[in-house]
Amino acid sequence: MSGNTLELAPRRTLAISLFCWFPLLALSLLEGSALHGRVAIPFLFDAEVYTRFLLAIPLLLEAELIVHQRMRLIVKQFLERNLVPEDQMLRFNSAIESVVRLRNSMLAEILLFVFVYVIGILVVWRHYIAIDTVTWYVRPTDDGARFSLAGMWLSYVSLPIFQFLLCRWYFRMFIWARFLWQVSRLELSLMPTHPDRVAGLGFLSDIAYAFVPLLLAHGALLAGVLGNRIYHLGAKLPDFMLEILLLVVFLECVALGPLLVFAPQLAQAKRMGLREYGTLAERYVREFDAKWLRCGTSSNDQLVGSSDIQSLADLGNSFEVVRTMRLVPFTKQTIIQLAVGTALPIAPLLLTMMPLEDLLKKLLGIVF
Repeated sequence: MSGNTLELAPRRTLAISLFCWFPLLALSLLEGSALHGRVAIPFLFDAEVYTRFLLAIPLLLEAELIVHQRMRLIVKQFLERNLVPEDQMLRFNSAIESVVRLRNSMLAEILLFVFVYVIGILVVWRHYIAIDTVTWYVRPTDDGARFSLAGMWLSYVSLPIFQFLLCRWYFRMFIWARFLWQVSRLELSLMPTHPDRVAGLGFLSDIAYAFVPLLLAHGALLAGVLGNRIYHLGAKLPDFMLEILLLVVFLECVALGPLLVFAPQLAQAKRMGLREYGTLAERYVREFDAKWLRCGTSSNDQLVGSSDIQSLADLGNSFEVVRTMRLVPFTKQTIIQLAVGTALPIAPLLLTMMPLEDLLKKLLGIVF
């Protein structure tokens, strides 16, 4: 359904989502557990099913295409900005080849499938995520959980596919982090006076925005889990503030953490820039002082409009750029935007705490 360029994304997304969700609907209708009456949580009223298979899976699949396209441009930027010296090109190309091998590794995907079935389903989902009550997919008994037909499809088909897509994303994030770490070990040609204030590495923050669909998928997944516990088990949204905060912090670390590997080189570039431009500024201002203040000029020389004044201002601007250099290639705005993207799918659950009208009034009061 797609090749190396991830074409036919809409068709792939629709097919996988429906393959995971539609059989659950059909089997729950066949067993009479789709509507209220026979189980505490019927299929059509299970928020987690919708967020997991109709929201999270499409977001995870669409994110593959977005990140794939954005990463190729990011990698090219290292070359287009002449950040990689000629004597480091062999190591840089080797890092790219290593990324391609890991990304296309069949063994890695087989191991991910094994991990999903052994750990993801039998341990994590059954013991920590599945709701301990009568639902459309399971009925707790004294001898253990008894799965319905829909529950069997959920356990052995739908959930493994979803968890595989999720784990594959974590694996690709590991590959990306490993690539950045390898590049950070090179002797990059950083320019401390670059206007982006990160010595020319400002383009790296662009990849963080490409991860927004991935963050939205995690937020939607958590929203479904919390929604079930609020609507069906009587829980309150404030009870889960710690979980929400931990998710936001975790995803911030996943998206931005790999960029921290450039902090040592940026710190070194800043120190060197301050030293070199400080020495240049010292020499220039002494010559300027000697010329204009210590009688080194003739009476015919004009101070206003002199190129010496403009050069002094330009030198001051360059030194200020070096002085305000950041040690990480992202800003506070990036952190805030990613946090909002993660929490956005959870925002509708605020309606469980207050009516929409009251919520809008509070928001308008904050804004205006």
